[in-house]
Amino acid sequence: MFSKMLWFTTFILFASIANAEIKLPAIISDNMVLQADFNAPIWGIAAPENKIAVNCSWDDEKYITDADANGKWMIRIKTPKSSGICNITIACGQESRTIKNILIGQVWLCSGQSNMQWPVKDSKDAEKEILEANWPDIRLFTVQRKSSPIPLEDTIGKWVICSPENVSEFSAVGYFFGREIHKKINAPLGLINASFGGTPAQSWTRKEILTEDIDLNWYWQRDKKILADKEKFQIEYDQRIKEWEKAKEAAKDAGKELPKQPRLPNELNDKNRSSMLYNAMIHPLIPFAIKGVIWYQAESNVGDAVLYRKLFPAMIKNWREDFNQGDFPFYYVQLAGFGKHMKKTSLGKPDLTVPPDSNRPLLREAQLKTLSLPNTGMVVTIDIGDVNNIHPKNKQDVGKRLALWALAKDYGFMDIVYSGPLYKNIKIEGDKARISFEHTCSGLMVKGDSIKGFAIAGADKKFVWANAKIDGDTVLVWSEQVKKPVAVRYGWADWIDCNLYNKAGLPTSPFRTDEFSNMAE
Repeated sequence: MFSKMLWFTTFILFASIANAEIKLPAIISDNMVLQADFNAPIWGIAAPENKIAVNCSWDDEKYITDADANGKWMIRIKTPKSSGICNITIACGQESRTIKNILIGQVWLCSGQSNMQWPVKDSKDAEKEILEANWPDIRLFTVQRKSSPIPLEDTIGKWVICSPENVSEFSAVGYFFGREIHKKINAPLGLINASFGGTPAQSWTRKEILTEDIDLNWYWQRDKKILADKEKFQIEYDQRIKEWEKAKEAAKDAGKELPKQPRLPNELNDKNRSSMLYNAMIHPLIPFAIKGVIWYQAESNVGDAVLYRKLFPAMIKNWREDFNQGDFPFYYVQLAGFGKHMKKTSLGKPDLTVPPDSNRPLLREAQLKTLSLPNTGMVVTIDIGDVNNIHPKNKQDVGKRLALWALAKDYGFMDIVYSGPLYKNIKIEGDKARISFEHTCSGLMVKGDSIKGFAIAGADKKFVWANAKIDGDTVLVWSEQVKKPVAVRYGWADWIDCNLYNKAGLPTSPFRTDEFSNMAE
């Protein structure tokens, strides 16, 4: 240890004199968690063309690099499999900075739109969850929510220790996921929350990924035109605001209900523009070492559900390429049930007709297809949605189901069942259809008296609600109205009662065996 300190002191005294302050990105700061057993990148800005020395409290390694002509530098440090509280000191000439209270553990990036942003304080059992959130070995970092037309080098944020005071505003899904992992593996955990409500996947994707693809370039060209017309949209919106203010004063004087303020048009929401959030909220984190990503998004892409089949995998590949850490785990949440419910007929009775095609089930299908990418996993939430609220408050089960994937795939818990049943194939047997599944665990089960959510069609492609029963690891589906079935659907609606599970209690993903149409009616 003495020789280590002597070396470091000598470096500071005799290195080139540097007047520039050592600047580090916000993500590299006190209380952070560094990914265990990894060559973790550390980077920043210092005096141009000067030597940088990095000293880690957990080893005697001498890490030295040079700042370039712009003062930028980056070095990789070897982290241990585990450690207690650590410090890192960075020196350049006579300047030095020490990062304190560091933990070595598992780092997960939590991203997406409003259901990932949704805070603990607004979730189910919020008061109880907040009071019990004393986890000093879990550290939280929230990336500033902003957009940018160009890639940014840094963000605003800080690492904080998980406590009742700090967890309240943090991502509920991220926290409940991290808590499950931490309790199981008993290791420090770092959670980075980079989420922004109401945002589409193209805003989280690098420009070149969009512009160099013949299909995805549509997003870039559309947004380019919107940005060119932004001044016109702003003038129109300002005029609506002036008219609203006059109407509000008139209503106030007349003692009437005040009119609602005009909503900011989508054309003026820069966060929705292509690459804007990648630039401001993801790029500043690169190349920070992470174990993987959890993702909850897609509501803002329901309108272009079929193109999402290409966009979402492209975004995942983009992040993996830019972080340069291989095909790290990417686990995501399939959209829950929400919206259109069974209508009432003129007689006041439920309309039991099968709902027409809509974009929400098509979007779920796009998410299901993304499982073809390596090292991805999907959490099904069709059973825990809210027909009247696009933000279901039950974020505990979402976090737990995401954690099952990580525990089974990344942390060696081989006995954990991590997925619900996924459609495998269909076999027509007379007037019935037999559906086979993957991930049936020890078998299928139904919650309730009978299976709900299946529909069946013949050659006319007209679906009717179907009977269904479990037969071993398969489900037999039929209807007296369809003598020669050709296709089956399950959970194929915006909102639908579904109750088929495996015996681990994980729900079956909605699916269809046909491709009659890729357009919503």
